[in-house]
Amino acid sequence: MAGLAAAGAKAHVFVTDLAAPELDTRDRHHLEQVLRLRVGEVVTASDGAGRWVACRFAGRPALEVDGQVTFEPAADPAITVAFAPVKGDRPEWAVQKLTELGVDRIIPLLAARSVVRWTGDRAAAPVARLRRVAREAAMQSRRPWLPEVGDSLPFAAAAALPGAALAVAGGDPPSLDQPVVLVGPEGGWDPDELGAELPTVGLGPHVLRTETAAVAAGSLLVALRWGLLSPHR
Repeated sequence: MAGLAAAGAKAHVFVTDLAAPELDTRDRHHLEQVLRLRVGEVVTASDGAGRWVACRFAGRPALEVDGQVTFEPAADPAITVAFAPVKGDRPEWAVQKLTELGVDRIIPLLAARSVVRWTGDRAAAPVARLRRVAREAAMQSRRPWLPEVGDSLPFAAAAALPGAALAVAGGDPPSLDQPVVLVGPEGGWDPDELGAELPTVGLGPHVLRTETAAVAAGSLLVALRWGLLSPHR
């Protein structure tokens, strides 16, 4: 990611084909009308899977390639945050911040006490909206990898993910041994979920809102992955 950030680009976009990068209508409008890019300014284009190339803005849908394609490997381990959506626009805020931080996978979680329940046909529109938010946040934060925003998962399926841990008050310090953190709804976990015998993760001494807990979990795990925090011993 340091290589992409050092490219000196005025903007970053995602395209389908790096050999012939073409802007979609929304991205072109953003570059022209919001960022006010001028012809010839540098834009980086990524395929969302770690490959990116420097381009020049040409004032038309196609960008002019101005460099060699660079590949940046995915960070290891991959970090997942699954959280129970709440009402309003707070899920979008959480996805935006988790993307900016560098979380790799974000999953809407259906818990027993969830008030917001994205299931069946009702799940398509809100999940699509979260994916748009993630894409925009990845452009803003210059990520070569697009995070995966998964479909809604019931608790049992999320708990079965390798490395899953339950966010609870008084839990153990976050660890990269459990890079998948499940954050429950504002009503808390029900007894069956607490009895699932998952490892636990504590996020501090205070009661956090669901979206705050999700971002706190993502922040701590990403900081551990980049060596910004030392693992608890």
